[in-house]
Amino acid sequence: MKIFVHKLSLIIYSTIVLIAIAGLTYNGLTYYNLPIEERYFSQLDVLLKPSGFIGHGLGIIGTLLIVVGQFGYMARKRLKIFSRIGVLKYWLELHIFLTTLGTVFVLFHTTFKFGGLVSVGFWSLVIVWVSGVVGRYLYLHIPHTIEGRELSLQEVKDLKNELDLELKNKYDIDFSEIKSTKYSQLRLKHISKNISKDDLKKVKQLIRDEKRASKRIEHLSMMQNLFKYWHVAHLPFALIMLIIMVIHVGVSLFFGYKWIF
Repeated sequence: MKIFVHKLSLIIYSTIVLIAIAGLTYNGLTYYNLPIEERYFSQLDVLLKPSGFIGHGLGIIGTLLIVVGQFGYMARKRLKIFSRIGVLKYWLELHIFLTTLGTVFVLFHTTFKFGGLVSVGFWSLVIVWVSGVVGRYLYLHIPHTIEGRELSLQEVKDLKNELDLELKNKYDIDFSEIKSTKYSQLRLKHISKNISKDDLKKVKQLIRDEKRASKRIEHLSMMQNLFKYWHVAHLPFALIMLIIMVIHVGVSLFFGYKWIF
């Protein structure tokens, strides 16, 4: 059930982002295609310009989504009081969803025209988003506990040994003899004559887990090093983005742009 809910949540996240992109594009494409000097004469200008009702709202909502996604994940990851709330991997996926949707809203808020300090902030945001996707890939290839603690090489090896023992003691399968997927299928067909369908499913899952553990042992050190280097690119640009975002919001408030407030 948990797997189903997890997959459903990913589908919902993706669907919301795609609907947002499609809806905003459909309703504003004619406006965004206009040269910037002609947009003032468009009927959509009062709504879609950065200070317009919709454009300004997209900027505010997008900023809030990014801030909540960023600091919510950081709090879950670094503060002990939140360490038992949910699985860290799911928080990471929520973080990516919120920051992705926020980035989409901010992009449409700019009406695809930006320069000066704002352009530095926007491209920092793009770099943070792209590096975040890469970081998720690296993170998922480093084994963690349910609470999100990174496992050491020895702990991964211990898990692999436990899988080996379970396969050997319960089902008389020596994983070292399984050299390929084809051979493992033949092996499973052979033992399926003597075990129930439920046990057969367990054996298949154990073999998949065993193969995954073996691959992780081979690549663990490399992935951990890459993840450390990844922070060098991700964190500084995230800080630049947040600083420029604060400046932009402060300037907007100073000049009286308060949207519906």
